[in-house]
Amino acid sequence: MSWNKDIKGFCSYLKLEKGLSDNTIESYRRDVNKLSSFATTLIDITSSTKIKTSQIRSFIQWIAKLGMSAKTQARILSGIKAFYKYLILEGRIENDPTKLIEGPKIGKYLPDTLTVDEIDQLINQIDLSHPQGHRNKTIIEVLYSCGLRVSELINLKITDWYIQDGFIKITGKGNKERLAPIGSMATKLLKTYLSEIRCNQKIHSGHEDYIFLNRRGKQLSRVMIFNIVKNLVEKTGFKKNISPHTFRHSFATHLIEGGADLRAVQEMLGHQSITTTEIYTHLDKEFLKQSIQSFHPRS
Repeated sequence: MSWNKDIKGFCSYLKLEKGLSDNTIESYRRDVNKLSSFATTLIDITSSTKIKTSQIRSFIQWIAKLGMSAKTQARILSGIKAFYKYLILEGRIENDPTKLIEGPKIGKYLPDTLTVDEIDQLINQIDLSHPQGHRNKTIIEVLYSCGLRVSELINLKITDWYIQDGFIKITGKGNKERLAPIGSMATKLLKTYLSEIRCNQKIHSGHEDYIFLNRRGKQLSRVMIFNIVKNLVEKTGFKKNISPHTFRHSFATHLIEGGADLRAVQEMLGHQSITTTEIYTHLDKEFLKQSIQSFHPRS
């Protein structure tokens, strides 16, 4: 059987049996396609079942030489390991060629975050006289208020917002649902956006329940959210590496700095493992260290 058929079966398995989102499945597909391309063009292996451990190691070395970071290499290897576990489940192979392969050490990754003042500066760059100004301001506030991923933001629905209770239902990775509290500022902006702006739009059929819409009355795309943030960053002149995900990092960091319980932050972020959330305790220690260096008289 060819690589393509096995990859297609793998993606179907991820969707039907694992319940992963389309974006996650596409990420896995790209990872395995890289190995497939390497195998068929450089070492003439046309079947996914014929590859050996030494050849997968060569593949990892190959992507490293292409300039991919250790973090990217580790993610690609994770996708390939999942692919070969699937082939074992399907009885296509008996031995996993990735079993003895360890990913590169990537250490702790501390993402850039924004201070509350920097977030205010970004929001103040939004032109509220622009037709999409209020919508964009609401988007930034909701990203920061709820600590959302971009995919979660664009899929927010009106029927998922429990106004009286102060919660919004989020559909996260793997279609797992969670309830996230929503702040008073974001709530106020959402009410205004829905009652005074969105209600005057002509909404495309099938998009009636999505909260955030584009000018054509359709659900916003991921690219649009990235462009909104990119334009604001250019106006402020910030030198940090800022993306929509930065607001999620900032949300978690500010909660930890304020003394929030780690388990509560894990629940609000929708992290499956507490170890993923623990990165923000490292950010908090950095914050404390910087505070001492800046303000202690002996530093």
